[in-house]
Amino acid sequence: MRVIIQRDYELVSKWAAHYVAQRIAGHPANVPFVMGLPTGSTPLGMYQELIRLNSEGAVSFRNVVTFNMDEYVGIPADDARSYHRFMWDNLFSHIDIKKENVHILDGMAHDLEGECARYEASIRAAGGIDLFVGGVGSDGHIAFNEPGSSLSSRTRIKTLTRDTKKANARFFDGDPDKVPSHALTVGVATITDAREVLILVSGIEKARALAHAVEMGVNHIWTVSCLQLHPKAILVCDEDSTEELRVGTVRYFKEIEADNLENWKSRL
Repeated sequence: MRVIIQRDYELVSKWAAHYVAQRIAGHPANVPFVMGLPTGSTPLGMYQELIRLNSEGAVSFRNVVTFNMDEYVGIPADDARSYHRFMWDNLFSHIDIKKENVHILDGMAHDLEGECARYEASIRAAGGIDLFVGGVGSDGHIAFNEPGSSLSSRTRIKTLTRDTKKANARFFDGDPDKVPSHALTVGVATITDAREVLILVSGIEKARALAHAVEMGVNHIWTVSCLQLHPKAILVCDEDSTEELRVGTVRYFKEIEADNLENWKSRL
């Protein structure tokens, strides 16, 4: 596991965006680069930087295929609160991605279990995911894999906890009761099947989750901890989110990544 520690959210976003751009650019041109993508406030800075890089010709999404992590059940795709709209408003409408290469779960599907099975099949048909990008909840969940989710779980219907509904209430007039109680989400194993996983962590409210991800044991209560078993996982985080890590842990990761971070800053 790599842990990249940046000063603040802006640098977390820039590092992640440039890493994504580098991975896309380095991929064989005749093979689609398949990505998993998140929603929520954490990736917004990364998306804004990717839009800038795309507009400047530094990266193209013409050969990129995307699969989003999740979608609310019962909210139409054209609703301003849907993750469909979120992705098109905040990324897809501003880059050169092909519409047919975008995949987002349908929370209005008549057969929700069938929709989840179809999604998993689509990922397999695309050759699997090269890079899965995500955020993490304050309780350590990734996608909507709430505490207690099986680490071998696949795309499925998931009941949302009260804490998750509170966290997302800002998109629903500040009222947790307006947040749907269920969502479709990729599973923990869907994420860890990706050849590479990149998780963004920002803010002191995520400090405990980061500590469990890096220093504690693997368990299904803190699903982000599953990344300890992944052969190529990266956590890029800001200083605030390292508040509960041991001083020695922070020093260790800063030391071993020092040259990489210095080289990256010189290219900005």
